[in-house]
Amino acid sequence: MMAGRPACADETDAGPGLQRCINGACGRTYALRERIYVCPRCGETLEIDCHVGSRTDGRALREQWATRPALRTRTNDPRQASGVWRYLELLPFEADAPFVTLFEGNTPLFDAPRSAEYCGVAALRLKHQGYNPTGSFKDTGMAAAMTQALLTGARTAVCASTGNTAASLAAYAARAGLRAAILLPRGQVSSSKLAQSLDYGALVLEIDGNFDACMRLVAELGDDPSIYVANSINPFRIEGQKTVAFEILEQCHWRVPDHVVVPGGNLGNSTALGKGFSELLDLGLIDRLPKLSVIQADGAAPLARLFASLGGAVDRIPEKLEPVENPQTLATAIKIGAPVSWKKSLRAVLRSGGQIISVSEQELADAKAIIGRDSIGCEPASATTVAGIKKLVAARSISRQDDVVAVLTGHALKDPGYMIGYHEGTLSLPSASGEGSAFQGRFRNAAARVSADKAAILRSLERQR
Repeated sequence: MMAGRPACADETDAGPGLQRCINGACGRTYALRERIYVCPRCGETLEIDCHVGSRTDGRALREQWATRPALRTRTNDPRQASGVWRYLELLPFEADAPFVTLFEGNTPLFDAPRSAEYCGVAALRLKHQGYNPTGSFKDTGMAAAMTQALLTGARTAVCASTGNTAASLAAYAARAGLRAAILLPRGQVSSSKLAQSLDYGALVLEIDGNFDACMRLVAELGDDPSIYVANSINPFRIEGQKTVAFEILEQCHWRVPDHVVVPGGNLGNSTALGKGFSELLDLGLIDRLPKLSVIQADGAAPLARLFASLGGAVDRIPEKLEPVENPQTLATAIKIGAPVSWKKSLRAVLRSGGQIISVSEQELADAKAIIGRDSIGCEPASATTVAGIKKLVAARSISRQDDVVAVLTGHALKDPGYMIGYHEGTLSLPSASGEGSAFQGRFRNAAARVSADKAAILRSLERQR
């Protein structure tokens, strides 16, 4: 997956960075403006080296960030108001880049006392990326990716998606003046996410097959020099998303949480957070890494299975990941059986001492309802974090007094049908035979039908006491 003939970059390049193959045996580097997504030499994925090690005054950088407004309403300058571009010093772009922004980032960090009690910890904070412009964490990465697309002269941006990437690409490509083409697995994307993509003007192509089939087609399209691939295999997406790590530490007043827990789908999110935390450590802005843990759904958990098979004895990253050929979960945002960023995600988890586990559909659904009781709400995939924390506490991988931050990746209204199904008791996961496997939520709150009179309403209120 590449366009053009990339030239090897000079390691001494004084610019804002270079692209580097993650394969240690290869380690080839490429210029930032080369439109490539994997190493042409060995086929491995790439990451961006922003020369963080050469920046010695991390504290001055922290003070500089602190002077920039945290509220979008104070300024329209993207280098001040955007939660991505306010960290420009650690991003691979020059100060005069054509920044694409919808004023993403600056998302809240909520206290969640009911979720904490449910998980068995003294306190729990939820970093809600669903407060981004299109309602998901994808926006921070898409701001960087579409800026890079403009710099490379692309005309059309394309992605495979389970919904959130599609909505984000459609919006940010429109803002950048680019065409957007989106490949979706037919019938497997919530109507809310599909509606966003259509409304932002993208060409939506529904494919017979799952997300992984769409991703294979996108890899082929990436060879066309007019097309820019915007999935998380694109290392510039990771650069935008890593700013969430910076934002979390600022919101924590630079006190490092013991654990940061994220959902696991295509695994770009955990890759980005791991990279962001590592860069802060290299700068001396933090003295340790938070333990980064990834939670997948049982029916779409290839990395969790691999992690369990390693048994803690890991001297190097395995070469292959066994995909889940037919992933199954109602949390469609993470219904991915062959995640492209698995090596980088696994490396980040192992470096931090975190865990990779999976949770059942029942555990996920109940955790989502508990998050709702905290008046926060999220899309189903996000709730894997709270469900996973509960399991990690039970396994004594997280202690009651640990400082824990969970990342919620999408807004509650991304999939309202799931919420209605949970509370009405109609959620059902198809089995291999095609028959539905229904489950009942522990925290259902079904609507009650009452007569249109005062006495009936008062009786209903009395029953709720």
